Formats: sequence, structure tokens, C-alpha cells
Amino acid sequence: MSMPSLKSDWPGDELPSLEPGDRLTRAEFERRYEAMPHLKKAELIEGVVYMPSPVRHRRHGRPHGRLITWLGVYEAATPGVEIGDNSSARLDLDNEQQPDALLLIAPEHGGQAKIGADDYIEGAPDLAGEVAASSVSYDLNVKLNVYRRNGVREYIVWRVLNRAVDWFVLRDGQFERLLPDSQGLLKSDVFPGLWLDSAALLRGDMATVLAIVQQGIATPEHAAFVARLNPPSA
Repeated sequence: MSMPSLKSDWPGDELPSLEPGDRLTRAEFERRYEAMPHLKKAELIEGVVYMPSPVRHRRHGRPHGRLITWLGVYEAATPGVEIGDNSSARLDLDNEQQPDALLLIAPEHGGQAKIGADDYIEGAPDLAGEVAASSVSYDLNVKLNVYRRNGVREYIVWRVLNRAVDWFVLRDGQFERLLPDSQGLLKSDVFPGLWLDSAALLRGDMATVLAIVQQGIATPEHAAFVARLNPPSA
């Protein structure tokens, strides 16, 4: 016997809770998620529900905060760009993901993602960032492929236990690793001036991380990007 897939199929208050491993449509996933306001994070990946374990401070919470801080400094200097912290993104009918951090060009400034009437992101953010325990995480496996297929233009994974940062750039439909320049800096293809000293990030030197992104923000390339996102009114 098939299970009901619409809210109206469940009488009274019998709407089932989300459980890891559930196979659901995106609409059913959203209904159950919205009915569980105490639940902080759940994702639908290739039609399967994933629910991360409770968050450890030094393995996730603190790195997450540092990633958001770095992106937030860039957003503050870049009108037309928006940061997101655990914002849900409807990628396709089988995938609704909740990246630890994201950066997008606002729709009204020419971005590829839209904001739906119910305030969900619809489509691929330009950049997604995840804090992962190690290289065996689903962030570097099934989720990476979903992001690639749906057109996320850059994808950053901070592997805390491996003490490594992977930065992927979408080129010709495939993710390629972004290589550091001669100074050891990673520089975004999509967001001019978004520079990262990954070695400083890994050793916890946020003063250097923020100084480097400020250097990127001060470049002519960043100024040209801001001007392109914000053309003069006719």
C-alpha cells in the first residue's frame, strides 16, 4: 500500500514527522519541515531526507561562524550581493538544500537565483559553503554532484578534521578546484575581490583572513563589479 504524499491525505494532526532516510517529494518535505519548528536543519538530497547530527562547537559551530564573518565582510562592501546563513534553496524537484553559508547576486541585480513569494531561494545560489567533518562527508559526494548539476557556480567545503579547504568553480558543466595564486591566496572567479587566505583560516588567524578580503575589496576589479551590479539609473 502506498503512503499518502499530500497533507490532505493525513487526517487531523497525523502529518508524519521528518525522519532521516525518508523518500519524499519536495512539496511533502516542505510540509513536514514547516510542521516541525523546533527542527533546525534538514535537507532533501536526491529525494532523500538528511538530518545532520547535533552541532559540535569546534568542529562545526565556530568554523561556521568564521565562514559567515568572512562572507559578511564581503557583502558589506558589495551592494547587490546577499549572504545567507542556513537559507533553504529549492534546486530542483528532488533537492532542497540548506547550505551552512551562501552568497548570491540579488535577483534585482541580475542574479541567477530568485526569491519566491514565501521567501525561499528558488534556483542555485552563486556560491555555497559547507563545514564538513572530513572528505567522507556527503558534502563532498552526493551534495557536490547536486550543486554541480543545478548550476551552483562556486562551492567551498571546509574539512575541519582534515584541516583543508576545497574551493570548486563550475567550468563547462564540471567542478574544477580553484588553485591558489603565487601568494597562496584563493580568489573567486564569480565574485571579484572575494579573496581567501585559507592557511590563515585553518590556523584560526581571522585578523589575517579579514585583512586579505579587505585587500580584495580595494581592487579595481571589485569596484568594476559593484558598478556593473549597480548601473546608474536612466
